Amino acid sequence: MRLINYALNPAKIRYFRGKRVIFAISFQSNLFTLALIKSISGIRGTIGGSPGEGLTPLDIVRFTAAYGTWLIRRNSAHPSKPLVAIGRDARISGEMVQNLVAGTLKGLGIDVIYLGLSTTPTVEMAVADMNCSGGIIITASHNPKQWNALKLLNEKGEFVSAADGEEILGIAERNEYNFADVNKLGKFTTVPNYHKTHIEKILALPLVDVEAIRSRKFHVVIDCVNSTGGIAVPALLEALGVEEVTRLYCEPNGQFPHNPEPLPEHLGDISQEVKKKKAHLGIVVDPDVDRLAIVCEDGEMFGEEYTLVAVADYVLKHNKGNTVSNLSSTRALRDITEKAGADYFAAAVGEVNVVQAMKDHKAVIGGEGNGGIIYPELHYGRDALVGIALFLSHLARSGKSTALLRSTYPNYYISKNKIELTPDIDIDMVMDGIREKYHKQPLNTIDGVKIEFDKEWVHLRKSNTEPIIRIYAESQSQTTASNLAEKIIRDIKDILSMKLVK
Repeated sequence: MRLINYALNPAKIRYFRGKRVIFAISFQSNLFTLALIKSISGIRGTIGGSPGEGLTPLDIVRFTAAYGTWLIRRNSAHPSKPLVAIGRDARISGEMVQNLVAGTLKGLGIDVIYLGLSTTPTVEMAVADMNCSGGIIITASHNPKQWNALKLLNEKGEFVSAADGEEILGIAERNEYNFADVNKLGKFTTVPNYHKTHIEKILALPLVDVEAIRSRKFHVVIDCVNSTGGIAVPALLEALGVEEVTRLYCEPNGQFPHNPEPLPEHLGDISQEVKKKKAHLGIVVDPDVDRLAIVCEDGEMFGEEYTLVAVADYVLKHNKGNTVSNLSSTRALRDITEKAGADYFAAAVGEVNVVQAMKDHKAVIGGEGNGGIIYPELHYGRDALVGIALFLSHLARSGKSTALLRSTYPNYYISKNKIELTPDIDIDMVMDGIREKYHKQPLNTIDGVKIEFDKEWVHLRKSNTEPIIRIYAESQSQTTASNLAEKIIRDIKDILSMKLVK
């Protein structure tokens, strides 16, 4: 057993507003290249290649059929046919995938409502509003254009549970499909522009203050990465009364102009445009509009972790209640929650886990540190559109500039790292060794191992698809965050060395 080439690449440092920083430390290897990833929440992969290696038409049909079969079994006592809503982002392969998905569902005898170019949260809301049996969102989220995916929803418009996901994967493995005869094929109905209904519901929320937003006469620059945000975000901003909108990459043609993940290193264009136009702020969404990033008026990043912090602060000022984020998100959310006299709870990584924890603890706001806002008064799903509305309401009522608002929140630094291991290494043994070494510290083991050191923490979790350990560390000091991560990396090396000696 050995670690793969422990030579570290130089750390890439990106400074956020308030000196927040990410260290991207890469352990390089060409041994692990996955183009098709089957997980409990769906299937994603690169378009093309051989079946089972890339996301081919055969793979799309197979897993859609498994999901449809699961729905039919789930609705066996219901007298009517299952009804599934599907929508897609604007990526190049979307139309091809959509045709295969719709045709397969119809072939199973399932009726289909097609929402066309849609955001992920719009499809989630449509499933519940239209009393559907489930939904499929055709999007690879922040992945590059060669990727696509099927995100699977239950009848509530929420991602399927781990147990349900395992059942769907099992059906696919066993090829347990029974297609309908010609007289029982499903029907296909198109419902365009459902984002308008989504926006209407956002405007009806008590904490969305259109008058306050209109009175500030905001000038906003937006980057919608040439996907469906280019349809929904301008429409939302107009409805909110934003005075001027400068559009970058709002043509929904799937030709992503930069890496579509809304991280600082990919947002140079909007940063420059915000400064050039002297705008009040910039707004960035990913291709399926479930992640939100903010750019301050000086071109600096508000910070992906702090999108949720700012929105939660606003909600807590008007509606006292608990909050939830995943274990790898900033402690700043806990700080502002406790300051508001409420309780913060951590969930395992993954939207479905955050949603369940929010329900369990009756949270009024929650999400993930990647810019994912979950506001249960609207629906239980990450939603950049409601995040925009709540953030602009907060900014407008505060009377502050975007940069000044950011300065009101505690500063933390996060160091993000990963270690790639050879397949023969027992990752569970490594995690057990870390738990034993730090057993005297507060530990959370619901998802890997999170070790707390007063206001500092480190979180280790293994990948479900690759022999990788992800190591996130946070501190109020840049140096301490990086040193804490490096200390854990040395501990892992020591554990492996001891195992080799034995």
